[in-house]
Order: sequence, then C-alpha cells, then structure tokens
Amino acid sequence: MTTALTTPAAPLALAAEFPPATEAQWRAAVDAVLKGKPFDKVLVGRTADGIPVQPLYPRKAGAAPLAGRAPGIAWTIAQRADHPDPAAANGQALEDLAGGASGLVVVTRGAIGDRRGDAMVIDGLDDLDALLAGVMLDLIPLRFDAGTSAGHVAAMLAAKAERDGLDPKSLTVAFGIDPIGAFARRGTLETWEGAAAKASDAVLALRARGFAGTQLVADGRVLHDAGGSEAQELAYVLGTAVQYWRMLEAAGLTLAEAAGALSVVLSVDADQFLSTAKLRAMRKLWARLEAACGLSPSHLDLHAETAWRMVTKVDPAVNWLRTTTAVFAAGIGGADHVVVEPWTAAIGLPDAFARRIARNTQLILIEESNLHRVADAAAGSGGIEALTDELCQRAWGLFQEWEGAGGIVAALSAGTVQAAVARVRADRAAAIARRREPLTGASEFPNVHEAVPEVLAPPKRETRRGVAPIDLPEAAGGARFEAQVKAFGAGAIRSALSRLKSDTVFVDPLTPIRLAEPFEAMRSELDALAATSGSRPKVFLAVIGPVAAFTARAGFARNLFEAGGFDAPIPEPFADTVAIVAAFRASGAAIACLCSTDELYASEAADVATALKAAGARQLWLAGRPGDLEDSLKAAGVDGFIQAGGDVLEVLRAARGSL
Repeated sequence: MTTALTTPAAPLALAAEFPPATEAQWRAAVDAVLKGKPFDKVLVGRTADGIPVQPLYPRKAGAAPLAGRAPGIAWTIAQRADHPDPAAANGQALEDLAGGASGLVVVTRGAIGDRRGDAMVIDGLDDLDALLAGVMLDLIPLRFDAGTSAGHVAAMLAAKAERDGLDPKSLTVAFGIDPIGAFARRGTLETWEGAAAKASDAVLALRARGFAGTQLVADGRVLHDAGGSEAQELAYVLGTAVQYWRMLEAAGLTLAEAAGALSVVLSVDADQFLSTAKLRAMRKLWARLEAACGLSPSHLDLHAETAWRMVTKVDPAVNWLRTTTAVFAAGIGGADHVVVEPWTAAIGLPDAFARRIARNTQLILIEESNLHRVADAAAGSGGIEALTDELCQRAWGLFQEWEGAGGIVAALSAGTVQAAVARVRADRAAAIARRREPLTGASEFPNVHEAVPEVLAPPKRETRRGVAPIDLPEAAGGARFEAQVKAFGAGAIRSALSRLKSDTVFVDPLTPIRLAEPFEAMRSELDALAATSGSRPKVFLAVIGPVAAFTARAGFARNLFEAGGFDAPIPEPFADTVAIVAAFRASGAAIACLCSTDELYASEAADVATALKAAGARQLWLAGRPGDLEDSLKAAGVDGFIQAGGDVLEVLRAARGSL
C-alpha cells in the first residue's frame, strides 16, 4: 500500500497563529526601553568606513545570488607552508595534506604573509625541491606569497616542472607576482617601469609555458594588516588590478587575458557580517570593473585569509573563536580558497597541534556544517545586502579618487593611501583604548594567570636572509624569465648585494599591526616585573558594603587593571574601614581602587580614601563617575576615576608609573 504525498494549500509559516508584527510596533517597544535616549547613538553602529549598521533590516526584495564559487563545491582548505627550514616545512605540508588540507600557500621571507619575519628563504632549486618533495603538484592548488622574490620563485617552479617532466597545464598555481604589494609593504620601488617590465616578462613566459592558474595577485591584506578599512582594502585591490591590466595590455595581452591573469586575496576577520559583505562586494566590484572595460563577466579566483591584526598573544585560545568566525564569513561569502592563521601564530612558529586546529576549523565547517552546499547563502539578507552595496559604493568612489590621482602606484608614492589608512588606524586605536571595540582576552576579560601555549623553537641552522636579483639584460617576450629558468635549473641563485638606483622611490611602508599590541605591551612589562620579583604587581580593590553593592564595579575594575597585567582579585566584603586598611597593608599593593555604589560613595568613600592614603597607597582610583563628589573625593586622596568609555591605556600607564 502506498501513501500519496499531498502539497498543502498554503505554505507553512512560523508562528502563523500570531498576528504579524510591524516595524512600527517594534520601534515603539524599543523607544520604551531607551527612555528618551537617541536611537541612532544607542542602537546604530558604524563601520570604520562610516557605514551605518542598523539593528534591524527587512529582506532585500528581488535579490539574486552572486556568481561565485560553484554551489556544492567546497573551497580549498589551504595551509601555510612557512617554516624557516624548507625541509621542515615539507614535513608539515605532507602532514597537513594527509590530514585534510587540499591546498598549500608557500610564504617566503619578506612577503606580505611573513608578519613575524621568520618565513623560509627559497634561495635555489634545492630549497624548492626540499619544500615540495612528495607533494603531488598536479592534485592540489598552490599559491606563492613570495614578495619581491615572486618572480624568482616562479622561475624556479618552471625549472622544476621542466626538469621533473610535469605538464604545466596540469598544475594549478597562483604565482602571486605582486610588485605593487611589495612596494606598499616595503616602502621602496626601483621605478614602476622597471618593476612592470619584469612582472610582464614573467607573466608572458608562464602563460607561454601553459601554466594553469594565475600569475599576478592583487593582495588586499597589505592594507588590512596595516589597519585599513574594508572599503580601502577593496579600493586598493581594484586600483592594483587596473594597474596590472594596463601593464599587461601594454605587454601585448588582451584585456580579457589580463583579467584572467589575476587572482585576489582579502582578509576576513571576526566581524562575520562585514567580512562576508566584503567578499561579496569584491565579486560585484570585479564584475563592474570588467563591464567598465567592455569585458564579459568572468570568474574571479578569490582567496581569503584570516586576519593577522585580530589575533592576540594573550589568551590566544580566543583566536580559535575569531578564526572560526572568519572562516564562516569566508565560506558564506563565496571564497574559492581559505587560509587560517594558526591560533599561536602571534607567539611564534605554530606547532603540529596549532596547524591541525587551523585545518580542522575548515573541515568541520565544510563536512559537518555543510557551508559550501548553498551558492551565496547571504543573498537577500537585508543586513548583508545593505553592507555589500554600501561597501561597493564607497570602495568604487575611493578607487576613482586614487585613479584620478594617477593610479594606485602614484597614490602610494604620494603617501595618499598611507595617510588614509593612518586615519582609520588612529580612530580604531582610540576606540580600542576606550574599549568601544573590545578585544576579548586582551582589553576585556583578561587572564593574567594563563599558561602560554607551546610553539616551535626557531631552527638552529641559519637561513639565508634574502634573494638578490640576477643581473640579466632587459628583454621582452619572456627571454629574461627563460634565462632565469635555465639559471635555476643549473643551481642556486648567484648571490649579490642589491643596489638601490638613484631614482628609487621611498615612501612610508604599510607595516602590519595587531590590534591588541598596546595592551600586550603593558602585560609584557608587568610579566617581566613578576618574573624578576616573584610576584605580580597588585591592585587592591577596596570594596565597600555588601556583595550586591560592589560586584559590578569591582568586576569592571578587575577587568581593567588585569588587562594591563596587574593582579586585582575581588575580596570578600569588609566589616568596616579598619578591616579595609588592614587588608590593604597585608596585600602588599601600592595601588588601590574603591568599588561600590554611588550612595555608599557619598557616605563612606572619602573616609576610606583618607585611611588608605594614610596607610601608604601611592595611587588611589575610584570605579565610577564621581559627579558632584569629585572635589571632595580628590581632597580625600583619590587620584583618578575609572569609568566606561574612559581611556583604559591612559589609566594603565598611570598605574604602571606608580610602581
């Protein structure tokens, strides 16, 4: 017997028995809670580009999925190969590939991805052989992040393919040649004309040899690492792409061929909605760029990497959450390849466990959460669609501004890009100092008693510091590149001191930062004091009244002072001022902080402050806003006040100065 399946007359609706709620009703309920506070200031956030982020969005009507990664196809789980020793990096890479990684990113010394400055130096074909021994190059996508050495590394891989009998058409390689990115990161360029000639030469030769993949990259990480905004990162990528298109067109390629020669790398961070919107905006902007040049839309090879600037040295396990959120954003945003920066990367060379977590973060989201099953899952989402559109508008406007100044190289040479990034970086630093942008584990909820995770020791053998260019005659059509291939096939690079030409351009480099560094520097200073003295500097929390009276402000004070490396335990309630003073003397602390309610401050804070100063407190703080009590509290010995929205770093520096 079979049962017929019938289609219901009306689609099922969630909570259909309730009357539909309107936005006006929701707004009335919100206004009642706000009690006269301005809606825009309390509930509307803003991105670093000034884009308003509303608390509620309607679905975007008529939205269609963006063309990106094919539905049902998982992104490449790319793992960094960056150990200083190529042979050790090979062992890690083989373990990664056996453990679920499906691609590799080779990072060399001085590249954009080499933020610690300890990546490998591929100084000759022997190094490349050691790195890629046993790696089936025809089965995995490979990307090089090699900075100024990218052309040399490309020539080495071409030599290796020729020697080993590999068909270049069977290899999927993003060679990552990026003289503009190297200029932005290093701050020096031996003329754009010379750099463009060498890059064009390599592209022509690689294409002539039939390598599958891309030869050039527009790498937005250089701006993101330096503190730039999302729109700035996108505008920089657009400007770089256009500069490379013009370069390749001048070298004889069609614009369509030039577009196909480029891939793009973007950073994704713990702001999931904004990161997803940024990747979606990149696809829309790329299509608009192609349309403006009269090209038919083509697939953009889009790489995403979890952001360097968001990771922390302190409480590094929180980096697991940050990178998981970032990978989620990249997967939903349609990235073709994703790299996870291991959770201990800010501390040192990640060990096998950290690398395993990096790849498993992606494996779980693919195999268990099935994020790759739906094409452009964010399509129609009111918030993400609004962010995508706003980013497109702002990035396109900034791109046009830099194009009007002569292009991205001219804008970098004039310092225009650096100045724009510096403004955003300064604004963000101020917000972080005041904890308007909290950093869990660093500025908020610190753990001064945490154990530092293990990282690998640097290799004992010395690696060579860099790759000097081979002196070869200028030539077109790939002749110079072919000469390099023959040189690498024969042996290592000839070493020579690099000489800066008289017309070299010097600019401020876009140096990578991490947002937590100011707090980590404070922690590091007090960690050193603790190691020397045997005990961590303390802040005595002088709690007044019952637990219910002081808990909120004592917790606030503890978080604030421990973010700077102090030990500030919350004590049990004290019977009276005498007990407070006795506990302070027993603590050995030089700093104290009063914690209670405004009512108890009015009746008891002055007496407690006077007693603590008399007992030897070199510095005395009060948690909260003093209001009308400020003058009397200062007269009693209170040196300063800590409160929400205040400059935490300023307080911590003052507290450090009292030790």
